[in-house]
Amino acid sequence: MKASGFALLLAALLVSTTALGDIRAFSTGPAIEDYGPAALVSGAMPIPTGTTFKIAFDVRVAGEGDKPNRTLEAAARFFNMHARAGVPVQNIELAVVVHGPAHRDLLKVSARSEPNPSAALIEQLIAHGVKIHLCGQTAAFYDVKVQDLLPGVEMSLSAMTSHALLQQQGYTLNPF
Repeated sequence: MKASGFALLLAALLVSTTALGDIRAFSTGPAIEDYGPAALVSGAMPIPTGTTFKIAFDVRVAGEGDKPNRTLEAAARFFNMHARAGVPVQNIELAVVVHGPAHRDLLKVSARSEPNPSAALIEQLIAHGVKIHLCGQTAAFYDVKVQDLLPGVEMSLSAMTSHALLQQQGYTLNPF
């Protein structure tokens, strides 16, 4: 390869690496192990001492393939990044409201007829106090019974009801 061709290849690699970012800066934990990778950001504005987060996540898109649901993973990321930034885990209250096709990510294997790649993540989220609600209207539409749900997942009247009640309890909706 000529020097100019090598320089062009090197420049292309540099641009593609820069565009993709450095995944090595991300790690899981300290709270939700194996899920929710986040990076420590030096120079970020400090989070005021005593901050309490009450955040709700809305999940309507089902997980794909053998990967956990992306929004469930985002909830784990939120938990991990703030715990790593010094927010006490008891000050991080999360709720996840699931509806539509994403209901499948809350089902036991016996109700799915295939492995559930979100099951272990859901178990860890619930172990850290994350509330996970399935929309009852979705459940009725897809003929999902309470006994079909993973342990700790709760059935609500509707996703709208869950969001309204969570808002009254001081939760804000995370737009991501």
